[in-house]
Amino acid sequence: MPESSAARLVRLHFSEADRHSGKPLYEAVIDKCRELKIAGATVFRGLEGFGESAEIHRAHLISNDRPIVVTIVDSQEAIARLLPAMEDLIGTGLIAVSDVEVIRVQKSQQTL
Repeated sequence: MPESSAARLVRLHFSEADRHSGKPLYEAVIDKCRELKIAGATVFRGLEGFGESAEIHRAHLISNDRPIVVTIVDSQEAIARLLPAMEDLIGTGLIAVSDVEVIRVQKSQQTL
């Protein structure tokens, strides 16, 4: 039976054009997650989206300004350590936090 545990899911929403210290914000977020030894994080690039400003974010001929979503999953304690760092990194964006149940699945090579 797979192991199940309580965890938190964080979704960071911002624009592909957002930067931190000269590099893409999503790279800075991933670097910070690794530095804080967060269990996992994944960056997704959207096709199109908008936020509270109602400005459409999408690919343009001259530049890319598509929406970015970073998902992060870890324990409640680890996410509590992470959130202040994310608030410092993000200039404009949204942080959504949810309680989730995590099920770890790991099959041996013999059962595949």
